Amino acid sequence: MARFEIDTHYLVQTLQDLLNTPSPTGDTEWAISFVQQELEAMGITAQRTKKGALLAKIDGIRSTRKRGVSAHVDTLGAMVAEIKPSGRLRMTALNGVMWPTVESEGVTIATSGGRQIRGSIVLTNGAVHVNPEGIRTQRDDQSLEIRIDERTRSREETRLLGIEVGDFVYFDPRVEVSESGFVRSRFLDDKACVAIALASFKALKDAGVAPADDTYLLISNYEEVGHGGADSMPPDLDEFLILDMACVGVGQNGDEHHCSICTKDSSGPYSKALTDRLRAIADHRGIDLRTDIYPRYGSDGSAYWRAGGTAQVALIGPGVDTSHGYERTHTEALRDTALLLAEYLMEDE
Repeated sequence: MARFEIDTHYLVQTLQDLLNTPSPTGDTEWAISFVQQELEAMGITAQRTKKGALLAKIDGIRSTRKRGVSAHVDTLGAMVAEIKPSGRLRMTALNGVMWPTVESEGVTIATSGGRQIRGSIVLTNGAVHVNPEGIRTQRDDQSLEIRIDERTRSREETRLLGIEVGDFVYFDPRVEVSESGFVRSRFLDDKACVAIALASFKALKDAGVAPADDTYLLISNYEEVGHGGADSMPPDLDEFLILDMACVGVGQNGDEHHCSICTKDSSGPYSKALTDRLRAIADHRGIDLRTDIYPRYGSDGSAYWRAGGTAQVALIGPGVDTSHGYERTHTEALRDTALLLAEYLMEDE
């Protein structure tokens, strides 16, 4: 039986707050500040790294070994690549945006001057009564554009609004939590796991216990572009547990209702010894853990190893459907992942 009670209400509310806080790769300050405040409310001091990530050390019962836990707060998004002669905007993606899934989405353009200007993503010349070929047009960063909700019909008028090339574009997350326990939103990858980490450390605090070993929590902010995982982690780290979404789809073993553990992704296999320990913990504590392989996937663990990290690395996370699109998971998967993390932190070899 599990030794901890996960505050599911706190987990889901924290997740909703995070999802509604924009944090595309390169512009994560608001979300990092939010997480820092949540940690401080638990009595955990966290420091900013030079790259703007968040690193906290939680003292354990022992100091002979060092464990790390990581989840990333940065998400997909876009930047303004061009102000068109029409006054509308061409975008460049921040990593793996699936362009067909963002057509008709509402967006916010964050100007360098501090303005937030609304708009939406539409097909260029998208009126079916004008362009009958629109239905067959491939959706990508060349065919889609931002229609600004301001009176502008020229490049000059758009610039007068304060918009410039390089401004960040936030996609509306459209968060919804159903009575049946499903959570639908953009950017569950990886804000679900940030909320899971917070809920796990809260469970330890509520139980009045400390982790078995000194533990470093990294909330990274450049995972989506491949260089977040090694940020300021101690060089003598012994174990590194990565929290990231679990893939759901045809041929996968996991689903939206379970926590999965990844044994191999595009960078190769994860540490067998640590993976086997986590599987044993899950089995002993009654957590229905799914084992899986993700062929088109990388993580902060991959970045950590490529940067020369020497710790054992494993990866767990809740099943997330339609990754990099309009995603969905379930509170059962969120709870079980948080529970496995809490049990791992207290596990004494």
